[in-house]
Amino acid sequence: MLKKHKCQNGVRVVLETIPTVRSVAIGIWIGTGSRDETASNNGISHFLEHMYFKGTKTRSAREIAESFDSIGGQVNAFTSKEYTCYYAKVLDNHALYALDVLADMFFNSTFNDDELEKEKNVVLEEIKMYEDTPDDIVHDMLSKAAYETHSLGYPILGTEGTLATFTSDSLREYIHDMYTPDNVVISIAGNIEEDFIEHIEKYFGTFVRGNKQNADIAPEFHLNKVIKQKETEQAHLCIGFEGLPIGHKNIYDLMIMNNIFGGSMSSRLFQEVREEKGLAYSVFSYHSSFKDTGLVTIYGGTAANQMDELFSTIQNTLDKLKNNGITDKELKNSKEQIKGNLMLGLESTNNRMSRNGKNELLLNRHRTLDDMIEDIDKVTIDSVNEMARKIFTEDYTVAIISPDNRLPENNKN
Repeated sequence: MLKKHKCQNGVRVVLETIPTVRSVAIGIWIGTGSRDETASNNGISHFLEHMYFKGTKTRSAREIAESFDSIGGQVNAFTSKEYTCYYAKVLDNHALYALDVLADMFFNSTFNDDELEKEKNVVLEEIKMYEDTPDDIVHDMLSKAAYETHSLGYPILGTEGTLATFTSDSLREYIHDMYTPDNVVISIAGNIEEDFIEHIEKYFGTFVRGNKQNADIAPEFHLNKVIKQKETEQAHLCIGFEGLPIGHKNIYDLMIMNNIFGGSMSSRLFQEVREEKGLAYSVFSYHSSFKDTGLVTIYGGTAANQMDELFSTIQNTLDKLKNNGITDKELKNSKEQIKGNLMLGLESTNNRMSRNGKNELLLNRHRTLDDMIEDIDKVTIDSVNEMARKIFTEDYTVAIISPDNRLPENNKN
């Protein structure tokens, strides 16, 4: 049973009671990420996420970590392009204690200057590590190519240059502007009673901050081809197509189409590129949904001298999908796989907390499992084939990291 509550200051609470488990997951979701940044403060959402763990007025960074280790719990956080989440998972009898520590971090972090400088170095190492991982960074290159100067194209980690400018004052200013009550959702799932909401109201129901000022501007999708020359063992290729925003009425057509094309080990892309031709160890496709747009990404990594063959194999696989469509068997198998993933995910309190938190934050609505399964069952061969023709056009963007500074010879545009 899902219970929704709105605190007097506008903070939203979603609580799902699951009496058959012994754990509770608590998440503080804030509707801000790299998309809400500027070119000059890019990376501040992610850096702030780090700094919330570096000490409060009453707890040191070590004591925050020990708070959860001592009760056999977990605490962590992550930043995305459109939201940030601080979360904990603990045994049900420690739920109130976990809430107290999370609230202490949220309201009483000191952003000590010494800790701030140390953490800058930690994040700088994270950036360097990321830049040493071409199969990761090529996806950021694709976002930049697709969205150009729009903030959706910014890297979540920021840059060495922007990182150096962050101060305790700039962090507090960002909190005041973006961590506002109307932009915060508290999501709880597990063996917990509804009266737990009273404790959340006590901690989170009265704080006041500024008002989120910047309105989201929908990005344009650009058709760019970008190449980064780097001495790597493999060439890394990303191809991007404009997708669908979160909550779109045809989102399950796209999910099933992507699953059939490149979203699983039985997909056409995996079977053709890896199993039939042995061109790549890692090859897949996925869809990223944002508030007002989406991005379908195809990735493959191969030896530089096989890039042309990899690219043409991907194009041929796309052409077959668009021209010949999918089969009854593919549709049935993909539906069952997606339904299975949905239902298996519900066995985790963390997954339920995350699903409820994101739905409340981004969509302000919740759908039952039965509703989602009904929508999946409504998907037809014709609707998937139509989606493939709509998405996989000649209008795409490309990002490549390779020791060879060139595009594939058979690049159509």
